[in-house]
Amino acid sequence: GKPIDVFNYGKHRRDFTYIDDIVGGVVAALDHVATPNADWDSDAPDPATSPAPYRLYNIGNAQPVDLMHYIAVLEERLGRKAEKNLLPLQPGDVPDTWADVEDLARDVGYRPATPVETGVARFVDWYLDYHQIKR
Repeated sequence: GKPIDVFNYGKHRRDFTYIDDIVGGVVAALDHVATPNADWDSDAPDPATSPAPYRLYNIGNAQPVDLMHYIAVLEERLGRKAEKNLLPLQPGDVPDTWADVEDLARDVGYRPATPVETGVARFVDWYLDYHQIKR
């Protein structure tokens, strides 16, 4: 294999969201018809709402995961160590990001919850099967 570039020397936290959680959030939102925000103010707009009937939702796990932990989970599931090329933080990048799903939970009653370990295991199994790769 080839080395992987790991920026900020692996000192990142990201919101890794399993695809089934994304689908679950979209399907749950479909069952909740948006209504206009009667309190919407053009002088102080909330970009997630409008006087028109729509809503924008973040759909993420809202559980930031250390990048090095994510890599370790992949390594464990694949049964091999990654060769890591540790690099500095890139211009314009941020060390930590994750989704704020409070609006989704409040309005739709849905909160993604698949742990990174479970999501990575399912993804790796699917990937190996789909590409017919034997371990």
